[in-house]
Amino acid sequence: MDKRKAFKRLCQKVGQTIYKQKLLAPGDKILIGMSGGKDSFLLLELLDERRKHLTFPIELIAIHVKIKELGYSADEEALKRFCSQYKVPFYFVEDSIGSDLSTSGKAPCFVCSWHRRKNIFQFAQSMGCNKVALGHHRDDALQTFLLNLIYHGSISSLPYQLSMFDGQITLIRPLLDLSEKEILAYTRLANYPEEIKECAYKNNNKREQIKILLQNIRKLHPLAEKNMFRSMHNIFEEYLPGKTK
Repeated sequence: MDKRKAFKRLCQKVGQTIYKQKLLAPGDKILIGMSGGKDSFLLLELLDERRKHLTFPIELIAIHVKIKELGYSADEEALKRFCSQYKVPFYFVEDSIGSDLSTSGKAPCFVCSWHRRKNIFQFAQSMGCNKVALGHHRDDALQTFLLNLIYHGSISSLPYQLSMFDGQITLIRPLLDLSEKEILAYTRLANYPEEIKECAYKNNNKREQIKILLQNIRKLHPLAEKNMFRSMHNIFEEYLPGKTK
């Protein structure tokens, strides 16, 4: 596949998502969460491309949060160079989760994610950002949907946008209509920087088990994932048990 054509296809799809969901507005100052994974590199590249064609100005800055205890390590210099290539200011924050890992009773992935988000939103507020962009894609939304359904007994997932802190910050997910397969097809061509050290819990958590479940669901019907994602837009409450009257 030609890299330029592949990128153009992703740009068009993400552009439609941004337009339909009204994710960008004049004067937005957006903090991009750079995890060091391929999704976050693509998110920055696509938002940079998008701002070139907008009829109004937006500002982009990026952040990477490192949690000391978990061993995961991204190439900080590579992140800095990548952001510099697109003239996006890059910031690095290091945090410690201390005793939370052993005393909270929560899974390590939950504790890590909570601390990362806390740092990202605090930094966004300190920098005067009104939006935070994260690189979640369709597969992430489906996994979250199934996790909540199976383990928490609720029907919820990842929205395109979510107003937080009394409207001070809006969380946006511009890649939510892209599948992981589409993203991987491009990122293999893009040759993004690699992670230095993977998380020790990467293959030992509930989300990995849900990925296996989705693989098995995919075998049942080739359009299963698309239909499951679409079902979150087509909820018929009158045909659900609902609350007890």
